[in-house]
Amino acid sequence: LPVKPFYRLLWEDGDRFDYDNDVEALERQIAARNPADVEGYRRFLEYSKRVFEVGYEGLADAPFLRFRDMLKVAPSLMKFRADRPVYKTVSRFMQDPKLREAFSFHALLVGGNPFETSSIYTLIHYLERNWGVFFPRGGTGALVQGLVRLYQDLGGELRLSSPVKRIDVEPASGSTGALHKVTTDAHADEAFDLVVSNADVHTTYARLYGNEPRAKPMRKKLERMDWSMSLFVLYFGTDRTYEDVAHHTVLFGPRYKGLLRDVFHGNEVPEDFSLYLHAPTRTDPSLAPPGHEGFYVLSPVPHLGKAKIDWKSYAPTYADKLLASLERTLPDLRKHVVTQRMFTPLDFESELAAYQGSAFSVAPKLTQSAWFRPHNKDDRIPGLYIVGAGTH
Repeated sequence: LPVKPFYRLLWEDGDRFDYDNDVEALERQIAARNPADVEGYRRFLEYSKRVFEVGYEGLADAPFLRFRDMLKVAPSLMKFRADRPVYKTVSRFMQDPKLREAFSFHALLVGGNPFETSSIYTLIHYLERNWGVFFPRGGTGALVQGLVRLYQDLGGELRLSSPVKRIDVEPASGSTGALHKVTTDAHADEAFDLVVSNADVHTTYARLYGNEPRAKPMRKKLERMDWSMSLFVLYFGTDRTYEDVAHHTVLFGPRYKGLLRDVFHGNEVPEDFSLYLHAPTRTDPSLAPPGHEGFYVLSPVPHLGKAKIDWKSYAPTYADKLLASLERTLPDLRKHVVTQRMFTPLDFESELAAYQGSAFSVAPKLTQSAWFRPHNKDDRIPGLYIVGAGTH
């Protein structure tokens, strides 16, 4: 289902910006802020397109297994000033402070600070403009079930509620490969030729392969790296609908750079916040009962390695602060919430086995991207492959 607009951006002073691939409407909104930024936006879009062609179409499916793989693309990366962060890059094209926020926040979608994340990630803007923004009917769960059916049609066996306790590696007889002995509650030392791990990359090396000496160098390396922010997520349903709300809404708080500094480098949860509000029932009403609405709101917060917060006691207070703030967009919200569920950094750490409760794995800085990230094929352990947010 197409999502229109792609995003609605709201500021505390009541300013509003609907971001979409309707070029005329987009440029009218830009011109209303600063006419000179219309041409600046056009140049930014062209820049984003060229970065997309090189960085996404050319490199997204290319494994960086050797340093020379990185050297091959270095000229292109330098041409686009990959060393320059997203916000600084956007600021070269646009002068209006709010437009700079509007076209730099995308780095947060991959867990990066716009003031630190490589300008390569400006490609997200053209990616959306090129292909649009869509939502699967029935929610993300419907997409998951479609993939499950495909996997099973191909002959795959799916075992749910079977967490892996450990994986031991033994030499495979008569070859240079290895046998991976996987242990769960139901099976002990079940042998596989290959393991493809979509678990948190630190958990993969520190816990699943914790007994394997060849995993220790990567574990130590990961613990020295910078990790992305965590999130506080509040799911809630209301007994009324809100017609004037977009599927995707970003609500900017009073600070931008200062807030991001506190989220990524501070040792406590900031008093202020910027929020992302997801209202999927605006696109697919079947996700809530008739006359009701389903939402989640997320607030970026420091990961557990930065801020030692007692989330078990603080979570209800923080949730109420978010709901109170949202009442500027959703009138009388707290009177109409009929169900809610909180997901804190502690849940990212316990339920998702995310290192330090980080929501996006290793931060996507230039020095932690491409070859500098954990490789898709492990360098030391034969038959171990890494997928997910922690790798290229």
